[in-house]
Amino acid sequence: MKRIKLKSVILLLTAGALLGVSSCKKYLEVESDSNTSQNVVFESLSYTNSAIIGVYNKLCGDNGYGSRISTLFPMTADDFKTSGSYAAADRRGISMYGASSDNSDLYTPFVQLYSGIERANICIKYIPASSLYNTGTESEKASMRTYYGEALALRAQFYYELIRNWGDVPAPFIPAADAESLYYSNANRDETYDRILEDLKTAEELVPWRSESSYGSFRFTKGAIKGLRARIALARGGYSLRSDTHLMERRSDYLKYYQIAYDECKDVMSRRSEHTLNPVFENVFKSLHSITRYDDQHELMFEIGSYGSNSRTDSKLGYYNGIKFDGSTFGTTSGGVNAIATYFYEFDRNDSRRDVTIGSYEINTSNQKILRTATNMTDAKFRKSWTAFDGTSSSQNFAINWPILRFADILLMFAEADNEINNGPSAEAVSALTEVRARAFSAHPESIPSVATDKAGFFNDIVKERLLEFGGEGMRKYDLVRWNLIASKFAETRVKLTQFMNGEGTYANLPANIYAKGSTYNRTTSAAEVESLDLYGGTASAIFYQPSTTTTTPSGYTAKTWRSAVNDAYINGASSGFATYFEANKKELFPYPKSALNENYNMVQNFGY
Repeated sequence: MKRIKLKSVILLLTAGALLGVSSCKKYLEVESDSNTSQNVVFESLSYTNSAIIGVYNKLCGDNGYGSRISTLFPMTADDFKTSGSYAAADRRGISMYGASSDNSDLYTPFVQLYSGIERANICIKYIPASSLYNTGTESEKASMRTYYGEALALRAQFYYELIRNWGDVPAPFIPAADAESLYYSNANRDETYDRILEDLKTAEELVPWRSESSYGSFRFTKGAIKGLRARIALARGGYSLRSDTHLMERRSDYLKYYQIAYDECKDVMSRRSEHTLNPVFENVFKSLHSITRYDDQHELMFEIGSYGSNSRTDSKLGYYNGIKFDGSTFGTTSGGVNAIATYFYEFDRNDSRRDVTIGSYEINTSNQKILRTATNMTDAKFRKSWTAFDGTSSSQNFAINWPILRFADILLMFAEADNEINNGPSAEAVSALTEVRARAFSAHPESIPSVATDKAGFFNDIVKERLLEFGGEGMRKYDLVRWNLIASKFAETRVKLTQFMNGEGTYANLPANIYAKGSTYNRTTSAAEVESLDLYGGTASAIFYQPSTTTTTPSGYTAKTWRSAVNDAYINGASSGFATYFEANKKELFPYPKSALNENYNMVQNFGY
């Protein structure tokens, strides 16, 4: 019976790998035999490659990083939130920390992550048992070792995503066909983390560096595995909501894991010919949109490839989120992710990242750009106008990739770990942080902020820099959780929003309203695009930072609420407030989907749900 089940899984795995694999931008093309079993699949390089692609495919699509895991699960933090009004059973419930266990957007990604683990488990079992792995030619053995390392890394990625969202998740490390029971209980996350950290240590010895691989950033290479290991080590060494105490805690041996992150990042940093910073921040994200690469420095270390114009393997990036298009020649997009109003002003006005990260304008039906209000600005690293799609296509899938790991994160993880280990930053840590900042201010080097050299001050610099560098990339919420700062940052953001509303403190000189009209969408650099907005009374660099002297709407212009857009309902409202239902030591984790609990009687629901 188990053999029949396993054969069925392998058939599904291989077939799934082949669906839509026609884009040379994403993955290698493969061929398959319709009559396959584990004995055939893993005794062929081509079929084994197909099987590995089948594991990668579980990262894709609506229930992967093509939509829900990338654009819904990370909401809300002090950068972005989901648009719309609260409902416990959909995406808005997630964004307001009031998701119920029957939330429709939780169950299918949960299942897909476990499907990816099952596919990885099969590969991990059979690849090292194959004759190609053990007695093949040197070339065959090298390929099989790479596939084995990729499978280990993929399983680690799936588990990392599950743990950071649900905590002590069930953790099968063998194929389902080999299990005595499929009713796994909740596993201790520390033990699961330790297991996958060891797996990644093995994987990085098996998988080549980028320059020795033909896959680029669409599959795991040695640098990407090292970066993932560093990221998971920081999560293991960070704070987490514990199942036994119902408190946010970190373990006493946390420095051990900071050391792992330090070592891994330092090794990647020593190989700048493999990965380094792209000199132009904007070009990193343009590279996610096109077969034309603007990232010759290979800052993008691992990204989820999207292809096929379907919900299983493509993404809705740029349609659900990203700059809003209202029916111009580019067609229509949703603009479903909104910037927190205060986030715009976390950036220095000379920081080039602001206008790449935040969509302060939309494209109207006349193909013109026009300012949005302060409360409905969008994320902007994903744009339909950076793709080949226009209004003649009704597709919601634009083949935009999701960035999992960038070299900028290597620099900032290194700096964070160094500061913690040494009780203050070394010169190398200061240099790493400064390198990230210097790119942001490349056009205005005189504006680069100074870097603190004491431990607490440097940590605060790291917290701020990651907010600015990774906005809209689904990282901020999880950073705040592992630092145990999510409750305090939410409280701080509410204070800032209140000051914004009242025109106090940092926000004392902001305009209550801004008067705008449509202007040419030039499709030039983000900074130039914003600066050339048609705003009454001056350029954007002036208008965003000074009170309006106009009390009536000038002829030809439209009043856009700015400071006046923020009210108490936006801050504290039950329907659309800022993280209204967040509760410390409870809502740092999602509820397990009710359907999953019904299917597995050994699983225990997370505290508070």
